[in-house]
Amino acid sequence: MKEFNVTGVCIPEKHYMVNIDSKLEQLIELVNKGNYFTINKPRQYGKTTAMYLLAKELRKKDYLVIKMSFEGISSKVFSDETLFINSFLREIKRNLKLRQKEKLLKFIEANDDLDTINDLNYFITDFIMEADKKVVMMIDEVDKSSNNQLFLDFLGVLRNKYLLAKEGEDYAFHSVILAGVHDIKNLKLKFRTDEERKYNSPWNIAVDFKIDMHFNIREISTMLKEYKNDKSAQMNIKEIAEEIYYYTSGHPFLVSKLAKIIDEELEQLKWTKGTIRNAVKFLLTEQNTNFSTLIKNIENNEDLYQLIYKIIMEGEKITYNLDNPIIEQGQLYGILKNDNGLIKIHNRIYEQRIYNYLSSKLETSVDMSTYNYRDSFITKEGYLDFEKILNKFQLFFKEQYSKKDKEFLERNGRLIFLAFIKPIINGKGFDFKEVQISEEKRLDVVITYLDRKYVVELKIWRGEKYHQKGLAQLTDYLNKQNVDQGYLISFNFNKNKNYQQKEIQREGKNIFAIWV
Repeated sequence: MKEFNVTGVCIPEKHYMVNIDSKLEQLIELVNKGNYFTINKPRQYGKTTAMYLLAKELRKKDYLVIKMSFEGISSKVFSDETLFINSFLREIKRNLKLRQKEKLLKFIEANDDLDTINDLNYFITDFIMEADKKVVMMIDEVDKSSNNQLFLDFLGVLRNKYLLAKEGEDYAFHSVILAGVHDIKNLKLKFRTDEERKYNSPWNIAVDFKIDMHFNIREISTMLKEYKNDKSAQMNIKEIAEEIYYYTSGHPFLVSKLAKIIDEELEQLKWTKGTIRNAVKFLLTEQNTNFSTLIKNIENNEDLYQLIYKIIMEGEKITYNLDNPIIEQGQLYGILKNDNGLIKIHNRIYEQRIYNYLSSKLETSVDMSTYNYRDSFITKEGYLDFEKILNKFQLFFKEQYSKKDKEFLERNGRLIFLAFIKPIINGKGFDFKEVQISEEKRLDVVITYLDRKYVVELKIWRGEKYHQKGLAQLTDYLNKQNVDQGYLISFNFNKNKNYQQKEIQREGKNIFAIWV
């Protein structure tokens, strides 16, 4: 019985998988051309699966593929030349045994007395000549060893052989494929100190890796089609694929994870847009290594933290420029992406997880319990009394934050509301936020509680002209969400502000507005 897989390599015979034939064709083309390259993508991005499937296809084309991973090799191996060489040879032997290459095995056993990198250099030449076919070297998880000189020396050997082979002066691997989070061409910046070597990467022979490893809507559909046929599930494949892509932006782990949750946790065979939203809600409450890594990478880098805060809480327009090391690091970790020349959080699920993380930090630092006790905001029918929530938030803000400095409030006002609302909806509700990049820099929050939607717009007061503009935008957003009642919170940081509430009628929509 097949299942969705989110850990390790995906096997077509065992797992429901996205069809990545188009990506494999591009990878094979790189190999056919004899290119050296690195598949550098964030963790859980399908690198290992791509390497596995690529190796299978290359073997069908009569390449000799030597495939290994540095993940299972002791770090001690990378501290000594002889240990490294012996381990490297063992991995080659393992590959040859699995493929029953007895002739090459005997050759290695007769020539395995190697002590130095220079010995390994000559051995590779002899091995490739003996193989009498194109040899492709594939190494996964190269990051494990990439911060030491021995690894760089090894890359230097491969580079030198590649260049000499081009001149007909040596034999080299036909293609070398490395996989890891980092682009090996840039790893030197992490630990080299002398300027000359800092900019002379031993891997500058590698071509840029430009293959898009995201899953597009068409590719996601292939996985859903297989599952639908196998399980007799009910779904509009195109609609569901679009909805999954809407939340994940095609992130391989998140795509498979949502499907796995629906199949195994929600146990539903009728997939609708509501099913996807429920799976997103479930996922956002779950702890997993992907989310742990996401938050750790933000926590451990103050500059990246501040950049992300500006983007998602303040709606700042920041130009995408990979020459900026903070932006480069954010993309390296899979947190940021280029969205028409501006930086954006990679996907909506990450965005929501980061919102929750930021609001939780604030929630645990401020006692709100006397203001946001959940039961006091529930109607007899079990729904939210949202006007009462906003009135109480206004009181809380007035009593607890009125004396805070303007800069703090401008930066944190919207986050304070998110922290305030969280305990009220927790368990039965789900809040989804979208930053609207415009002059208003507004944050729209759509809260689903039971079967009702509550649309709230949060923005900074900038005068009546912008207020009317904001009302028009909120009205338009209410139409998109197909609801007639909306809510508006205007954060007014003028000294002589008035804490007021107002019922506003606009184009058939009811808007309850408060000023704090």
